[in-house]
Amino acid sequence: MQTDRPLIIAIHGCTGVGKTDFSIKLALQFNGEVVNADSRYLYRDLQIGVAKPTPEQREMVRHHLVDVLDPRERAYIPLIQQMAYAAFVEISGRAAVPILVGGTPLYMNAITEGWTVPQVEPDPEFRAHLEERALNEGIEVLIAELQAVDPVAATRSGNNLRRIVRALEIHDATGRPMSEIESREEPPYRFLHIGLRRDRDRLRVALAERVDRQIEEGLVAEVQGLLDSGLTGDEPAFSAIGYRQLLPYLRGEADLPSAVAQIKIDTNRYVRHQSTWLRRRTDIVWFDTEDEGWDERALAVAGDYLAGIESS
Repeated sequence: MQTDRPLIIAIHGCTGVGKTDFSIKLALQFNGEVVNADSRYLYRDLQIGVAKPTPEQREMVRHHLVDVLDPRERAYIPLIQQMAYAAFVEISGRAAVPILVGGTPLYMNAITEGWTVPQVEPDPEFRAHLEERALNEGIEVLIAELQAVDPVAATRSGNNLRRIVRALEIHDATGRPMSEIESREEPPYRFLHIGLRRDRDRLRVALAERVDRQIEEGLVAEVQGLLDSGLTGDEPAFSAIGYRQLLPYLRGEADLPSAVAQIKIDTNRYVRHQSTWLRRRTDIVWFDTEDEGWDERALAVAGDYLAGIESS
């Protein structure tokens, strides 16, 4: 490609809209390789509950950033961003097209918008201490502490405990306000943003059916196997929807229908979260996956864009 900034095709969309299948079709059409930006796909030993690309799909198209973390490891933005950029370099070096695919908005935005995020690894003990204080003393105490050291981050974080703890964690590690360290720089790539969506009510039904299929395919046994391997259920990988909700059932604290119902509730809650983030972006070309011929039109948009870049 005759450009200083290679083109990346980024596929956005909520859980269950068909990003994986379309990314395979796109990669086969344009000599592409998929770079994962979905937090659930990062972890080894998680398969059924996260709906990873099948072995056959991964055989057809090379995938990056899938099965790269142990369930005990914590994923954080700078790590995923660096791995994605390294994959872009590797793929472009083979004259192939990198295709970034993911439903984790933080990762997608950090990668495509060039976020500069503090290089501070998560500190589980520090976080647990603050979370315990929030429980015992109230979140207002932590908000006041953050307000004293980083009023900008305090305003941005609101009452979101996770964000408050992260900002305090960064200040503790660096001695500097998180808001002072964070910035955005134009990444060394050009992105074509393609978004997939479908009617919310139909998506809700489809996701519920997918959860039922996952149970039939052995999700309970998969989670039990993770526990049998020595995991406790407190590891970062268990934040994946479909895993933590089954723990009460496996511990004898709830029945299976209740656990399955909770998976469906949390899945739809996450879809609402994804939708909120996606609405903030104005650079996405959207396609409704229930419209006839939507995939051919999306492929045509990608093809036109690639042809334009190559001839520029």
